[in-house]
Amino acid sequence: MNFFPKFIFPHFSRHFATLSKLPNNFTKIPSKYRPQAIRDAQQALTDYLHSTRYIPFIYAEHIAKNSFFSLSSLISGINFSTTSFNRNVLRFLRYHPINEYEFFFESIGIDYEEVGGLLPSKKFFFSEDETVLEAACALSGFGFPWNKLGKLYKEEILIFKASSKELKARLVKIKECGFSNISVIGICLAFPYVLRGGGVNELGGEIVALLNDLKRVFLDFDLGNHVEDNVDAWYEICRKIRVFYDLGCEKGKIGELIGRKKDLFLQYPEEVLVSKIEYFSRFLVPKEDIGMLILRNPEILDSDLETPMISVMGMLKHFGLSVKKRDSIAKEYPYVLGRNKMTNLPNVMRALNLHEWLFNRIKNGNHRLLANYTLNDDEDLDKGFRDSFDKIQFSRTPVHTMEKLIFLHRVGFGENSLTMKVLDHVHGTGSELQERFDSLLGLGFEFSKLCRIVHMTPKVLNQRPKTVEQKVNFLRHEMGVSLDYLDIFPAFLCFNLEKRIKPRYRFHKWLTENGLCTRNYSIASIVATGEKSFIARLGRIHPDALNKWFENFSYKESDNSSQD
Repeated sequence: MNFFPKFIFPHFSRHFATLSKLPNNFTKIPSKYRPQAIRDAQQALTDYLHSTRYIPFIYAEHIAKNSFFSLSSLISGINFSTTSFNRNVLRFLRYHPINEYEFFFESIGIDYEEVGGLLPSKKFFFSEDETVLEAACALSGFGFPWNKLGKLYKEEILIFKASSKELKARLVKIKECGFSNISVIGICLAFPYVLRGGGVNELGGEIVALLNDLKRVFLDFDLGNHVEDNVDAWYEICRKIRVFYDLGCEKGKIGELIGRKKDLFLQYPEEVLVSKIEYFSRFLVPKEDIGMLILRNPEILDSDLETPMISVMGMLKHFGLSVKKRDSIAKEYPYVLGRNKMTNLPNVMRALNLHEWLFNRIKNGNHRLLANYTLNDDEDLDKGFRDSFDKIQFSRTPVHTMEKLIFLHRVGFGENSLTMKVLDHVHGTGSELQERFDSLLGLGFEFSKLCRIVHMTPKVLNQRPKTVEQKVNFLRHEMGVSLDYLDIFPAFLCFNLEKRIKPRYRFHKWLTENGLCTRNYSIASIVATGEKSFIARLGRIHPDALNKWFENFSYKESDNSSQD
């Protein structure tokens, strides 16, 4: 592939992997001529924008060389010729003006599929409103990479409504803090709002607080001298710093701490930082606490929190939970006990309703306990689980069954025989079960209580989310009962809403309102009683109750099954 021009190859390696996005006519150009077609079209577009539309040559070239999909769409309607394609494109442009904003937005790094939503409704040419282009030219003139300006536009569109004079003044103001051009660019790409400013010659209070932190970090603690002198390196280091502000750490307050822990930002990739934040976020604790935990204890990023196996009871003992509380846990949550993976620890603790307790232990000086925890070879092995697990390998659907088991472990169920009993009664793929579980959480179920419900009534997870939502809404709004009632009667969610729950409840309500039934039957008694016993009960309540039931309330189709 040495025949690819240097500026063409990145486009082809990135874009031809997704040919489905390209216009059909363009893909008809023989593959060996596509680099030439793009090169000729880029040159023609550059000449057009510069000579006809009076855009400075360097910016016209930036637009032409960084708008691959827009350009491909343009030339798809032009017959290709190996000898005259450049002239053909120029001739086409003279009579078919392009939407300059479309090419511009793609060229500054905005995904082509998003460009359509950003185009001005009644503007086609930069001459109709030069503000956006002038802002981009001012930023590029300072040193911003043209194809990264889209990051600024998407996050702070007001930057592109400022005059070039205002932008230059803001950039100078930031630079006066002691930063170089390259460091200013890295800071602005990671924190676009610093260019929003408070006016031509002033910066807002939030921006000043941030810049004070960054001065402390890069200048006072000398982190700047450890960063390579290029935009990408500065942007990367600033992105890592931004992670902590996005977690809620206060601007102007953590500069010294970041400076003292600068190795965190030099040694660890952003992906490692983000993965650990995602891990601790699953404890459902304040995000700022997670940020401060990692800032104060960066060595936690070295810990393997994914692959090690743990004993649930062993981990509780390791972190100092008392014998009395561990005994209580064993009685109340037996389905959570046994072994599990470290990656599932946050949900294991949520299933035990101990997630805040454990995170606080970690946060308050015990973070090393995560790293030095070890599991003995024969610790907490459950023979019943192991026997059932071995049978899975020889079943008709071992992969499908394992996906379901992995789901149960992921939400906090341990390696024990109770988990295997639940496994026998839940149906669907692992992803379907996760979707149903998440939908129940979205309806307001507490994580710990939902795990208990699944343990008691696994078939709750065998229904479509919409079906369960309708039952929950009926329970809450028409029956006037909170979700807490399902702690007592989780099987409510397994009965048919239209055939069983609605008609029976409404009939009992009618009986009570009309003084025909003085006994206060529970919801469980109303819904769960078998059909024959229910009919017999109606006959005892009132002689005319049966006729009323069959004429006005009962579901008309045969009700052979009470379950969905």
